[in-house]
Amino acid sequence: MAIPEIVAIVNPLSGAGASTGVAEARVALLRARFASGGIEGTVHLTERRFHAGELAKIAVSRGARGVIAWGGDGTINEVGAVLAGTRVVLGIIPAGSGNGFANELELPTAPELALEVALNGKPRPIDAGELEGQLFFNIAGIGFDAVVAEKFNDRTLGRRGLGPYVQIGLRETFRYRAPHYRINLDGEEFQTNALLIAFANGREYGNGIRLAPHARLDDGKLEAMVVEDRTPVARLWAGRHLALGTADKAARVIGRSIESARSETDGEMLYHLDGEIGRASGSISIRIRPKLLTVRVRG
Repeated sequence: MAIPEIVAIVNPLSGAGASTGVAEARVALLRARFASGGIEGTVHLTERRFHAGELAKIAVSRGARGVIAWGGDGTINEVGAVLAGTRVVLGIIPAGSGNGFANELELPTAPELALEVALNGKPRPIDAGELEGQLFFNIAGIGFDAVVAEKFNDRTLGRRGLGPYVQIGLRETFRYRAPHYRINLDGEEFQTNALLIAFANGREYGNGIRLAPHARLDDGKLEAMVVEDRTPVARLWAGRHLALGTADKAARVIGRSIESARSETDGEMLYHLDGEIGRASGSISIRIRPKLLTVRVRG
């Protein structure tokens, strides 16, 4: 009997140093492993934004038992959002600039090793966050981190990575003007000028930049982190907590383990879902969706 099909969806451009020949090498590795294992597998390259999600929908409709996403957090988000709520298991080969979600899952960084986990690892059910009907699996944020993510995504390939990310963050530290928000965290209401409002299912943005040290992927909660505004110099000083993994101990940071939240402001809100940008006007609602996605991890 043939092994049920595995579909691999490859972002040929993901990663800080993506270059000519990367796509061919990724496809070749997958096809060689499928052949050596007697696996009925197919490989698809993404060609545009949202293409990974489109390919994942086709895979699910055709009865694939597993889908492998090879790319960064954005690619993984697109594929995971389609697989969420189904019995199809997600495998991950991390190849982004930061790989925050893959780091949280403690996946190997070497493609060959990550592929073995994606094919034969232990299935692990994890939670998802939902922001205005859109799913995220690592971190969603409103405000400063969304601005940084937007400007980072605008950079051309080969000009990404930790260095450019930090440079953008430093520049925006002196430019960004914090809006006034009305916030509801599981019924607790307050108002503040916030630098950022984040909802963390995983602990880090990527590259060890840890926002929510108490976040867990399968505890049925999101860690809400409301960073109140401060002067640019105070913003810089507080930023050390991200590198140290102690953001919960920083001054004027409100942290709560929550199941639902709502944020309101006058005007437009820029937000991100696992680094992918969106906009909303007036209000944003967030909730946890427990055990919605199954991912293969090390046994």
